[in-house]
Amino acid sequence: MIQIAIILGSTRPGRRVEDVAQWVAEAAGRHPAVKARQAGLELVDIADYGLPLLDEPAPAVIGYYQNAHTKRWAATIDRFDGFVFVTPEYNSAIPAALKNAIDYLYAEWNDKAAGIVSYGVYGGTRAAEQLRQTMGEIKVADVHAQVAINPYYDFDFAESKAGVCAPGERQEAALTLMLDEVLAWSRALRALRFMREDPG
Repeated sequence: MIQIAIILGSTRPGRRVEDVAQWVAEAAGRHPAVKARQAGLELVDIADYGLPLLDEPAPAVIGYYQNAHTKRWAATIDRFDGFVFVTPEYNSAIPAALKNAIDYLYAEWNDKAAGIVSYGVYGGTRAAEQLRQTMGEIKVADVHAQVAINPYYDFDFAESKAGVCAPGERQEAALTLMLDEVLAWSRALRALRFMREDPG
């Protein structure tokens, strides 16, 4: 079974990432591969790992992790074949907490696939583009399809003042397409990882 992590990319108090990620998980749960148990989904919240500003003395590419929080984070990321990053846009970029969490690791990200669900006034598209640059550096294949959530159109404010993430059919169709691509690339890259680990 292909394992996909839905990564919550913000730690800010009052963040909307939990709401958006919950919608992603619910909509992704309706994907045929998930319903057929060919793929599994898990919410991974970087806020749960208490990662300080990068404090490993050796570069991540060396893989010599010394801190318990790094080893715990590495063990989590290592379990997955692919990722869906859920990120807001802060000043045309991804949150510092997300970049920090990514920078802690290297090999655990390598040769895996990722899709991006971004949100913000402009759909978070500038944050998504920055995230794509980072993905290339850690050898993650980011797929073309993307979901861009706009709070003015994709949130329902009838239930609460902050609004509830409630995108329409168009956004769910975009998410389904993105998952199609993430799962296909995850399968292909999983085979590549196994070949690299056991060349015989």
